[in-house]
Amino acid sequence: MRALFRWLAMLGCCLTWLAGSAAWAQAARITELEVRGPITPVVAGYVERGIRAANDQRLAAVLVRLDTPGGLDTAMRDIVQAFEASALPVIVYVTPPGARAASAGAFITMAAHVAAMAPNTAIGAASPVGGGGEEIKGTMKAKVTNDAAAYLRGIATSRGRNAAWAERAVREAVSASAEEAVKLKVVDLVAPDVPTLLDRIDGRKVKIGDRTVILKTADADLRPFEMNGIERFLQSISDPSIALLLLNIGMLGLFFELSNPGLIIPGVVGGICLLLGLFALGTLPINAAGIALIGLAFLLFVAELFVPSFGALAVGGIISLVLGALMLVAPGTPGFEVSRPLIATIAGSTGLLMAALGYMAVRAQRRQATTGREGMIGETGEVRQELNPEGQVFTHGELWRAVSLGGPVPKGAQVRIERVEDLTLYVSPLIDASPTLQEAPPHD
Repeated sequence: MRALFRWLAMLGCCLTWLAGSAAWAQAARITELEVRGPITPVVAGYVERGIRAANDQRLAAVLVRLDTPGGLDTAMRDIVQAFEASALPVIVYVTPPGARAASAGAFITMAAHVAAMAPNTAIGAASPVGGGGEEIKGTMKAKVTNDAAAYLRGIATSRGRNAAWAERAVREAVSASAEEAVKLKVVDLVAPDVPTLLDRIDGRKVKIGDRTVILKTADADLRPFEMNGIERFLQSISDPSIALLLLNIGMLGLFFELSNPGLIIPGVVGGICLLLGLFALGTLPINAAGIALIGLAFLLFVAELFVPSFGALAVGGIISLVLGALMLVAPGTPGFEVSRPLIATIAGSTGLLMAALGYMAVRAQRRQATTGREGMIGETGEVRQELNPEGQVFTHGELWRAVSLGGPVPKGAQVRIERVEDLTLYVSPLIDASPTLQEAPPHD
């Protein structure tokens, strides 16, 4: 019996050790998210999905690699709320060297349970701006600024970070390098890479709700959590240059459909591209004046189809398109600039296209008609009843009433149609069809 108890005790110890090892292995798994570019609703949905999956799998932590010039306030708040709702610690790492956590990125970084930065990175410049990057004026500026300052100050206070600097980042748009941010207690540490970061924060205590959690991150098993196909596609078009290109393709597609009704494909492709472009603009801080000018360009292109302006409306449309593209995002919005070479390419290609369409329209107007009454002018016919000056001519498989413009024409002669009035042809003989005098018989 004693031997049996000893074996059972040893078995229990082994099971306990195995359970502990399994628990340790579970605690060492970290899901890794990557956020590059503007903070959009697509990015917010991706981060929320990644944090939710990590919580469902009971992983050790969530690591977010961040490099952003900012983005939409609503998307940023969704991400911060996802951090707050997470039962796992969230680590935000501003990387690679040269990256930034500007504007909305500063809110996201300071909302993390652990905030870290790579060398030669920056954080700050969190002042709110208007939809097109312009400065907000008057009472609205005070309301928006006070709200953002209070929000970031509250985030910094809850994480034990520099609330005074956080408020200055909103009110004065101050920024800090990685080393300055650590000295100012804006972030927790600087690390050159992810393994070093995880080693340095191993054993750190973080507060999640009313719990204190000790991080177990050394030699952690990183599990990348990537965007799905739809998220990657939607995020890829959430770029001002891509949005402008989609709008231009959409307008040209609809223009072709209106100028050539029944082609179907240009209208379908144009409609899809236009809707995708509008979706992309809805995720960006765009300038309403730029959108209005691009819309005016489309209206001028369509008007060119119906008004004989000799290209003036098309030229005006191209100018309006270029101005709208330049104003689509204000110059003061870093990271959201529209590519200038792309604007030049769009303007040049659109101008060439309009010139080609105009050339084809002029050629079509000058071309000899081939159908209808106009198409009969210049055709030939055979006289079936002598023209003196009226008679009948057979042409195009039909018998027509005809009037000779060149004197009598005998039956069987060929005539050329000069004009058509009502149901009467006005013709002229192809050769001298007048009766010839017979030679007198020779005299004896």
